[in-house]
Amino acid sequence: MDKADLLKELRRDRAADARPRRRAWRFVLGALVLLALGVGGWLVTARATVPTVRTALARQAGGEGGAPSVLDASGYVTARRQATVSAKITGKIVEVSIEEGMRVPEGAVLARLDDTEARAQLSLAEAQLAAARSQQAEIQAMLAQAERDFLRQDELFRRQLVAEQALDAARAQRDMLRARLASTREQINVAQESVDVARVQLDNTVVRAPFAGVVVAKSAQPGEMISPISAGGGFTRTGIGTIVDMDSLEIQVDVNESFINRVTSGQPVHAMLNAYPDWKIPGEVIAIIPTADRAKATVKVRIAIKSRDPRIVPDMGVRVSFLDKEPARAAARPTGVIVPAEAVRADGKTSGVVFVVTSDRAQRRPVTVGPDVPGAPAGGRIILDGVRAGERVILSPPEGLGDGDAVKLSDTP
Repeated sequence: MDKADLLKELRRDRAADARPRRRAWRFVLGALVLLALGVGGWLVTARATVPTVRTALARQAGGEGGAPSVLDASGYVTARRQATVSAKITGKIVEVSIEEGMRVPEGAVLARLDDTEARAQLSLAEAQLAAARSQQAEIQAMLAQAERDFLRQDELFRRQLVAEQALDAARAQRDMLRARLASTREQINVAQESVDVARVQLDNTVVRAPFAGVVVAKSAQPGEMISPISAGGGFTRTGIGTIVDMDSLEIQVDVNESFINRVTSGQPVHAMLNAYPDWKIPGEVIAIIPTADRAKATVKVRIAIKSRDPRIVPDMGVRVSFLDKEPARAAARPTGVIVPAEAVRADGKTSGVVFVVTSDRAQRRPVTVGPDVPGAPAGGRIILDGVRAGERVILSPPEGLGDGDAVKLSDTP
């Protein structure tokens, strides 16, 4: 065997060695793909099995001193003193001194209008007043001379040194100057009134706050025209801004006419803002408006807010619980929390089951059920124990929902 044959015997077949390696890598990649598909399928299946539930907050049934709610209603925070401030005259705005959220005292300058014409009118009126006064001084001096001339002529006439005609001429001159002086005084009064009117017109170019409050809207900018009436084809502003007296805030709610007999003047209430549902604001019924809304079958009730707070702003949504004023009847009513009736799964006459959401999981709670809540908007039940106020309960729990099961909250609890 020659050297060439020996070298051929020693050469390795690299293609044959690569085939087993390719098969091994294909097996590993296939296993990884199957594992990923299995994990993905498990996640999709697990996510699909998590039920989506609606929830509601459990609310405290009793009020201060244990007084429970006899009626619930919803409404809005309103301001009894609110004004969109405008100018008395039509003019061009040259300065606006307010911004939204600014607190202004009574009489504060909100804006200024172009006062060029008003100042010119005031200067003209003051000049006319000065001219009338100077004319009065001249007439007074002439009248004093005429009075002396008349006295001399009268003395000479008594001595029969002058004719009666000279006396009559002196008397006529005196009376004429007296009339001119009276007319000049009237002209001075008219000129003074013209000055006062011009000053009022100048003052009308300054827009001031009618009362102390907070600016909630700014409606105009420098360079725009403003008028107390709508004009200019929509290019003229009718207001500088809106001011609200925060001390005049109150609550107005619509009560179903079927339950208005449970509301009385002076009745204590608890108000809960939609923005702060856990904050109870003490209040009191001011008045029941003596008219009903035929379309909604409701009666409007005004409620005073006893606790002033900067978090309370106009047009906020609020829920009101009317409390029982009679201590004996209040003591007879059960205390606890209120939950919607659909959240309670019956388990006997006085017992039931409620599912509470804790960390996105359902927690099964056995509860003691009290009587129905009178006047609850969508029906409610009093839970004497087993649920605390502020906890989130599941509405209409799905069949098969168990303790510790994962749940997904809907967008509208």
